[in-house]
Amino acid sequence: MANLKDLKNRISSVKSTRKITKAMQMVAAAKLRRAQEAAEASRPYTERFNAVMSGLAASVGGSDSAPKLLSGTGSDQVNLLIVMTSERGLCGGFNTNIVKKAKVHAQELLAAGKEVKILTVGKKGRDQLKREFSDHLVGHVDMTEVKRLSYADAQGIAKDVLNRFDAGEFDVATLFYANFVNVVSQIPQAQQIIPAKFEETGETAAVTTLFDYEPSEEAILADLLPRGVATAIFSGLLENAASEQGARMSAMDNATRNAGEMIDNLTIEYNRSRQAVITNELIEIISGAEAL
Repeated sequence: MANLKDLKNRISSVKSTRKITKAMQMVAAAKLRRAQEAAEASRPYTERFNAVMSGLAASVGGSDSAPKLLSGTGSDQVNLLIVMTSERGLCGGFNTNIVKKAKVHAQELLAAGKEVKILTVGKKGRDQLKREFSDHLVGHVDMTEVKRLSYADAQGIAKDVLNRFDAGEFDVATLFYANFVNVVSQIPQAQQIIPAKFEETGETAAVTTLFDYEPSEEAILADLLPRGVATAIFSGLLENAASEQGARMSAMDNATRNAGEMIDNLTIEYNRSRQAVITNELIEIISGAEAL
């Protein structure tokens, strides 16, 4: 049977932990609201931008004058994986799920004889990937000092990626992040951003029908495609930020409830141990009185 003092200390320790997890849950809830609003506000622009780009790309087709960011290098031998995770932990399986999806994709490419390069955004993703893919890491973007995400942050990452593409370091770039659905659901995504791929929708057809472009589709695409890379990265960063806070809020809520259950169980054990000590003392007193 556990010592009463040890049980009391453990109960006190778990109560302190519960206070911390509760505070972290409340902070995550406050940050989640802002992050969710930012992610949801960016979606209409991203969807409309992609619809316009899809219409332009469809009209250009496979012509020789198509920009390299759309047509590609003609090969898919070298693949760059841009894995975006958080700088901090304590957010459940948020980081692990993104890294797992990236690992599966990397293993499939390596099995097919392709070359894989990995650019990480966020410390947690880098820490997990370097255990198995340290030889494939080619760069890291530290977001520790970023207090509030801005388009300039995405432009910095996009500039690095585009410079690598212009230098011929890779043929295909794929972006990995988590799409925010709600507090308990964040879905890992893999989005190819170079060469650009756009899904045709009803809105795409409407855009193609309603607008004529000058000077030409090729010239406009050449200007907009680099912005499209930055837009995709910025959208991924915003979705990641909301997903991270949602996952942390959920994880801290579970931790708080688990701590409460542990306190209840330890309190029951403490009361039983205390009762046993009192009972033994009473037996000793009664036995001593009868002996007299």
